[in-house]
Amino acid sequence: MQPAIVLGSTRATVKHESLIGQRLVVVQPTGLDDSADGPPLIALDGLGSRRGDHVMLTSDGSYAREACNHDHTPARWTVIGIIDEHSA
Repeated sequence: MQPAIVLGSTRATVKHESLIGQRLVVVQPTGLDDSADGPPLIALDGLGSRRGDHVMLTSDGSYAREACNHDHTPARWTVIGIIDEHSA
């Protein structure tokens, strides 16, 4: 699991069939002090996170396959929780 901050949402006019109808967000993985921990990523978001939200990500492929209901999705990162309170 990886904490991250949502930078915004994104769209793709051409995408893998498993991603049709899925919400995609751009997230910045962070360390415990909110400093960037690697480059921004695109993640599936079934929870409705918004720009500036602190979220928890997972790179568990089986969770992404379940979220997309597709056995061969190329998705890797998925938002699994929105962090209610955050202290840096």
